[in-house]
Amino acid sequence: MKLVPSSLVAVAALALAQPLLADMPATPFKPDGQADPGYMVPDELSLSYALSFALDNNFAIRQAKERIRQQEGIVVEVRSQQIPNLTSTAGYSDTTQQLSTSTGDERTWSVNLTARQVVFAGGGVQAAVKAQRLALEAATLQLQSVIDAALLDVRTKFYNVLVTRERIKVQEQNVELLRRQLQDVKNRFEAGTVSNFEVLRAEVAVANAQPALISARNAFRLAIDDLRQALGFVTSDGANVAKIPEFVGKLEFTPVSYELPSALATAKERRPDLQRLKKLELAAEETVTVRKSNYYPNLSAYAAYDWRKRPGYSDFAASRDGVTVGLQSTWNIFDGVATRGRVVQAKSALEQARLSFSEAELSVSVEVRRALSSLQEATELAEASKKVVEQAEEAVRLADARYAAGTATQLDVLQARTDLTTARLNQLQAYYSFNVASASVRRAMGLPDELVAGR
Repeated sequence: MKLVPSSLVAVAALALAQPLLADMPATPFKPDGQADPGYMVPDELSLSYALSFALDNNFAIRQAKERIRQQEGIVVEVRSQQIPNLTSTAGYSDTTQQLSTSTGDERTWSVNLTARQVVFAGGGVQAAVKAQRLALEAATLQLQSVIDAALLDVRTKFYNVLVTRERIKVQEQNVELLRRQLQDVKNRFEAGTVSNFEVLRAEVAVANAQPALISARNAFRLAIDDLRQALGFVTSDGANVAKIPEFVGKLEFTPVSYELPSALATAKERRPDLQRLKKLELAAEETVTVRKSNYYPNLSAYAAYDWRKRPGYSDFAASRDGVTVGLQSTWNIFDGVATRGRVVQAKSALEQARLSFSEAELSVSVEVRRALSSLQEATELAEASKKVVEQAEEAVRLADARYAAGTATQLDVLQARTDLTTARLNQLQAYYSFNVASASVRRAMGLPDELVAGR
């Protein structure tokens, strides 16, 4: 009997990874011919590449796979009760004449080979096997849940890398605009059209923009380390410790919408954590049967072959041998109500499993509602940010033109540049929030990652 179909692990992990392998670059992560110093940092890193790598190396996913292997062993162990057991015993002794009470040969030997099969155990054996198989299915569903959560985490942190990278560009653009403004003011000062105060103000504006740029660069480095942790990327090779790949991709805004009733129905049907709790509830029902089986007698059939030394003879040829067959039954008539206590515990565990499932259903419903609400907010902010950036860019253009014509002050120009920087940063944050919210909705509904589902 095949205990673990290929779909158990393959559908949960390998089938997810397979569509992504086509996008992996030719440069391997793992160096060849070395004593495993870690992984090589690729020259380019895309989101699909990151997701594929996480499927094989994320520590939470690897631990979930090991829990499946552990549960497979438990199933094999419990199922052994349905298979005949074969045991063998042998003994040999030689009593010295000082201890012997007779003058005959005091050497004895015996060999026994016994096969035993449980015939009836009150349904406990079958129920125990079924319970552990359900637990194995629950472990597989847990793996799927861990994979979904890990891929969402990788996607979110990859987006964080992208947004922090773009923030650096925005801050660099801001510094560059302020430097141009400073140079323009210096030219005007040399021409005698502005005072030294305006030069000083422009210099202060450039200096004030530097901390934000420094912070943006540090946030980018921290975001890379967060992504490294989510991927399970370990490296100790000196050439790869400080290497930063070129992150491929950008934050985009493509509005999507979901209907609440269908989203809730999809979540109840497809969320692996809900399916897992249902499997555990069914396993708890089987455990009640296992505990109740102690109320009934056990019946086993056995067959034994014995080979013994015949009294008075010392050679093997004169030994006796034969076969014994029979039935053996045991019945624990009174155990101090211990069985009753175990049944009560099993029924309580069953009720707790049912309550956990109901609680999880409510939690999933709330999670879906919150995810949809966050998506709606992020969509509205992203749409509004596009208009604000356009308006801020036009305001800078007009401020520069008015300042050149002498109808606007330097403060107006600096304020327009500050507003443009703020608008661009707000747009980046809105796009980031939208992409994260969109991925979170799919996770809340139990849908696979878009890069996996789209292929």
